Amino acid sequence: MGWHIGTSGWSYDHWEHALYPPGTRPWDRLGIYAITFSTAELNASFYRWPRPTAFASWRRRLPEGFLLSVKAPRGLTHAKRLYAPEAWAERIAASWHELGARRAVLLVQLSPRHARDDARLDWFLGRLPPWMRTAVEFRHPSWHDPAVFDILRRHGSAYCVMSGADLPCILEATAPHVYVRLHGPDHHHLYGGSYSDADLGWWAGRIGEWEAAGHEVFAYFNNDGGGNAVRNALTLRGMLG
Repeated sequence: MGWHIGTSGWSYDHWEHALYPPGTRPWDRLGIYAITFSTAELNASFYRWPRPTAFASWRRRLPEGFLLSVKAPRGLTHAKRLYAPEAWAERIAASWHELGARRAVLLVQLSPRHARDDARLDWFLGRLPPWMRTAVEFRHPSWHDPAVFDILRRHGSAYCVMSGADLPCILEATAPHVYVRLHGPDHHHLYGGSYSDADLGWWAGRIGEWEAAGHEVFAYFNNDGGGNAVRNALTLRGMLG
């Protein structure tokens, strides 16, 4: 398959009725999610990086063909802002190894206060093993520059295409894989609202173009409120066939 559609996170109380039967235990949510979708983006890792045993557990619990993307820890991206990444890179690689065939993409979301630093980005990406697929989400506007895209291309890392309030939607493909995060259609607030069928049809067109160009596309909805992410992901997947 050239594309994978899912959501950012899966364990939300307010997804009862939208995806989970009432009373579903948190432990059981992933199993139900994996019946409906074939990929997910783990966000809890941003706040606390799981132990390698947790990644091994996901490898065993998730069905064959399911791909899990994982958000890099804020200790690396926001506290240290990619500075001296060697210890974190080693720890992440060990966990990624445990995930085995279930691994998709490591998402590296930089702080909105982290201004452009080409040398630091280049050094960081060079410390990661070449077998690890990565995507970088830039929140400071100074990063959106062709020279930065060239650094990503050199390391085979994807520029994270974004949709959301005050975020630039730049359709740049810098790697064999394309990574898209859909933070909601609200022009004033992130993570809110539901995409219209017209919006989703537009994104289906872009994903189809990337797929036709030979890219593997990962797209995750992050507008979790009210179960919008679930409904939007199902609609987009239906449009893609």
